[in-house]
Amino acid sequence: MNNTIAYQGYEGAYSHLACKNAYPNSKSIACESFLDAMRMVEEGKANLAMIPLENSTAGRVEEIYRLIPKMSLYVIAEHFEPVRHCLLGVKGTKTSDLKYVLSHPQALAQCQNSINELGLKAVAKLDTAGSAREIKSKNDKSYGAIASSLAAEIYDLDILKDNFEDVIGNVTRFFILSKEQSIPKYDPDTTYVTSVIFEVRDIPAALYKALGGFATNGINLKKLESYSLSRGLPVSHFHIDIYGHTEQKSMQLALEELSFFAQKIKILGVYEKFTQNN
Repeated sequence: MNNTIAYQGYEGAYSHLACKNAYPNSKSIACESFLDAMRMVEEGKANLAMIPLENSTAGRVEEIYRLIPKMSLYVIAEHFEPVRHCLLGVKGTKTSDLKYVLSHPQALAQCQNSINELGLKAVAKLDTAGSAREIKSKNDKSYGAIASSLAAEIYDLDILKDNFEDVIGNVTRFFILSKEQSIPKYDPDTTYVTSVIFEVRDIPAALYKALGGFATNGINLKKLESYSLSRGLPVSHFHIDIYGHTEQKSMQLALEELSFFAQKIKILGVYEKFTQNN
């Protein structure tokens, strides 16, 4: 049973909300950094870690792509969490009382039009939930924060406006990481995702050739990301998410072909494609 799950941020962060929605009966553990959350799992202090990989508005979380190859953890599931920003204030606050609004720069950017409509001065902070905690400690009706409804509940704040974001439909994709690899038994009626990282060999058209096996075997790539692990000479590292299961013959053939043109191949995990009922 997954009794504890670590995440980065203060209580009430969107990662915390993802933990509660994905594992409502587990204890969520707040950590200062993504690395701290991962280490909690590596050291056996938490069963799982909830780590954001990408956001539909802000794009990929660059730091995660540098950390994943260095860790000894596996992806056992993915989780998609809708990001619904709330404008928060201390008890009894009206929107007309506000002069300042605190939040993470991305949250401020995603609510820019709404902030302008209220004539507020945006103040960038390191964390959405940390901003909620800060205005709670200030206890000043001129300060508001943009954060989750969970942050409002935890810090006993009023939700002045729900769905405060300019564009509805913002979603963050998370990896759920475990110390133990857990590959589900293949079911032909289920859609799976296999996550793989690798380096291409120093030969012409190496990436083209490395990925060719997926095309010839009729396998769809969900995602391809390149990243760098060092500041030295460029080495081509790649992360791919593939629709398929390692028990499928077509996937086995594609991975075998990948090995001819790539090196340091690691299967991060095989897991069910996320659906709202997961």
